[in-house]
Amino acid sequence: MPTNPLSRRGFLLGVAATATAIGVSGCGLGGSSDNPDDSSGPVTGDITGEIKFQTWALKPKYTDYINGMITAFQKQHNGVKITWIDQPADGYLQKVTADAAAGNLPDVVNVPPDLAYPLAKKKLLLNIDQAAPGTGKDYLDASWAAYALPGQSGSYGYPWYLNTGPTFYNKALFRQVGLDAEHPPTNYAELEAAALVMAQRSNKQVAMLGLTPVIADFGLYGCQVMNADGTKFTFNEPKGVEFVEMYKRLYDAGALIPEALTANYTGAGTKFMNQQIAWAPGSAYDLANFKTNAPSLYANVGITKTITNTGKAVMYVQGLSVSAASKNKATALAFAHFVTNAQNQMAFAKLTAIFPSTKGSMSDPYFSNDGGTDEGKVRVAAAKQLETAVNYTPVQWSDQMTTALQQQLADAMQGKTSPKQALDDTVAKCNKLLAG
Repeated sequence: MPTNPLSRRGFLLGVAATATAIGVSGCGLGGSSDNPDDSSGPVTGDITGEIKFQTWALKPKYTDYINGMITAFQKQHNGVKITWIDQPADGYLQKVTADAAAGNLPDVVNVPPDLAYPLAKKKLLLNIDQAAPGTGKDYLDASWAAYALPGQSGSYGYPWYLNTGPTFYNKALFRQVGLDAEHPPTNYAELEAAALVMAQRSNKQVAMLGLTPVIADFGLYGCQVMNADGTKFTFNEPKGVEFVEMYKRLYDAGALIPEALTANYTGAGTKFMNQQIAWAPGSAYDLANFKTNAPSLYANVGITKTITNTGKAVMYVQGLSVSAASKNKATALAFAHFVTNAQNQMAFAKLTAIFPSTKGSMSDPYFSNDGGTDEGKVRVAAAKQLETAVNYTPVQWSDQMTTALQQQLADAMQGKTSPKQALDDTVAKCNKLLAG
């Protein structure tokens, strides 16, 4: 149950595990590559028959919760049989891609927006706005929009749960170099200044940062990642270049670890837990993870808001999509809606550190009363952020694009190319992939 599919951005452990999202454009998916047909109209028919429901790394921790929902739905609808399939986090998205290519998508499948996009583009998912008109009114507008296909009408997934994160920092490491541990940086200029102090005063033994930026970070910095109609990437604009230039200064000073330049680097979370780096974007789940697996860090961990030039934090979305090839579409749609209704999402939120996507749910006192605990404080802070949070990662963004950005940023950090040229080359590559 990854709370953030972009594991290089949210590199700490998710609810069950963290996986790296893949882009599936050009990966041999079946179906038409034309625009989806939005004229199919509402799905009608009895809620009956058998369907398969696939989730992502929920067993064994949430077995009782999922089985309880299945049992409740089957009691409401005689003749329905739901087979639950839970896939491990490792290789999950590759498995979905392979099933899609073979025409074997489960009736209801857990996919993040960036995977729903190429599936929907190939007409492999139902347009929920067409198949079940009016459903979108039940969900927060930003979460419903996350499953939209740019340039087309409709949405291709029921938002299931949301997450965002505070930023964690290590108070002990701040104090060691004379930084104010009770007043962490609140903007990028302050973060750069603190990072440079930490690197200099520790003789480059302690770095502030453990990762180069991913595309969502450019959005947080205030870059226009794409043009208005979603047809071209534009993050090589001056603000994007300014952002990379800042990272270059940090890298040169030893404030960004050299390992961060390695493609698909996944060790930054471990370095933060081992108190070797001092600043870590995370999720509401992570504090409990620190408490259990890194108690010495937990005793020194500070919690602060996400730094953003837009005033809006990152929203991470997971959802349920319905296969266009399902033989029991009415049942699949009804079950996906049931799993993601306000009551079931609220119950899930109280089992683990996720947040409901349904309208009105965030007004529950659970999200405003911290109970005097650190975990409660993180929950309340994250819930507040979600009121205006944005999914900065375009659904068109693919794994190939991530790789291109990582490679060019590494070259820019090492002085092999300029920040401007690195972004120009990345945008050119990404726009070529987008057009292809």
